[in-house]
Amino acid sequence: MKRLGVNIDHVATLRNARGELHPNPLYAAKFVKKAGADSITIHLREDRRHINDLDAKKICSIKNLLVNLEISTNSKIVEIALKLKPDFICIVPENRKEITTEGGLDLKKNKDKIKKIISKFAKKRIRTSLFINPSLNDIRIANEIKTDCIEIHTGHLANLVKSGRNFSKELVRVKKSSKLANNLGIEVHAGHGLDYKTTKLLTKINEIQEFNIGHFLIGESVFYGLNKIINNFKKIIKV
Repeated sequence: MKRLGVNIDHVATLRNARGELHPNPLYAAKFVKKAGADSITIHLREDRRHINDLDAKKICSIKNLLVNLEISTNSKIVEIALKLKPDFICIVPENRKEITTEGGLDLKKNKDKIKKIISKFAKKRIRTSLFINPSLNDIRIANEIKTDCIEIHTGHLANLVKSGRNFSKELVRVKKSSKLANNLGIEVHAGHGLDYKTTKLLTKINEIQEFNIGHFLIGESVFYGLNKIINNFKKIIKV
């Protein structure tokens, strides 16, 4: 069964806009789970632009809630993650000036560093995923450094779909990467920029087991409510 992970970072973004306490990401995590999400994703960025340390601590302590914590390779953030002991970790690239994550990890450049981080989490029995571009070479490196999962960066595909441009080549890249990872025993996830149409396209790739969706889902919820939007995505991915 394909799974739905809901990223609640932008609930914290909305809270931080007023510098107050509402809306509460902790409540959002519980609400989203009750609405049918299989897991919650939060990104503890180095600049704490949305989720902060206290949010992460409280959310990771919720019983029977699967938490996917996105982090950079920053040593201080890694140490925090080891103390929080979330169910899942997703290592992502991070640039202070970026508005949102701009691409996958540079595995070739950072292979040794990431391998050591994966090993640390493995000792704590934390499942680790790497956020990468749909690249066969990156899949091979991910396998070499013994990651449990990869999350394919679907941002470029999503942008092509949304703009009405030809997305066939990018979709083929995602398909080939998913199949290779699956053949190597690596669990395949997809995330970034996903809306209804792009998610529906990707559900046809049997190897993708998990979809992590945030910005579009939270944005649509402003108009139609979290329950409805989560249910819409569940219907799409569980056909």
